[in-house]
Amino acid sequence: MQIILVVTGALLENAYIIYEEGSKEAIVIDPGDDTAKIEEQIDHNGLTVSYILLTHGHADHIGAVDELKRRYGAKVAVHEKDAGMLTSAQANLSAFIGLPFCIEPADILLKDGDMINTGNLALRVLHTPGHSPGSVCFLGGDVLFSGDTLFEGSIGRTDFPGSSTEDMKISLQQLRELEGDYQVYPGHGGSTTLAQEKAMNPYMGW
Repeated sequence: MQIILVVTGALLENAYIIYEEGSKEAIVIDPGDDTAKIEEQIDHNGLTVSYILLTHGHADHIGAVDELKRRYGAKVAVHEKDAGMLTSAQANLSAFIGLPFCIEPADILLKDGDMINTGNLALRVLHTPGHSPGSVCFLGGDVLFSGDTLFEGSIGRTDFPGSSTEDMKISLQQLRELEGDYQVYPGHGGSTTLAQEKAMNPYMGW
């Protein structure tokens, strides 16, 4: 899997452009802001975008969605429990930072276990609520896109509206129980491995 990282916005959110060698069909995960920077990478690599996948609906992860959707004709997918965040500045928390906005409704509402397939890419949806009710991780091969569920040495906040510490504990248990190791690409900060987080991240022992 080829993974292009684009760090976006004031909160340094990680957007990912992914594709497989031998195919130009790509997926964009969490295009939070800085549309031009994301488009530059897509166009430079000669990619087409089939899907825009959202790990959750908070404002810092969705800001570039509409522009990318219009340009590339991609379908937008979010977990059904975060669907309302896309169309509400209060729910996606942009209103709380004084820059309210919303985006168009998603084309696809995801559930746990769903598969997203395009070109040579295949990603499985793992519902991991806690940071938000509809937070998900995307699993593909030996890669885990963890959104704001799991960070290097830390986890996503659980003090936002709709967040839940108890749900987060259950979600982290799901990640602990995954067999094998994964390269983890989070919503903020550097990449890590699931084995390292199991061994070193204090929250994984909850």
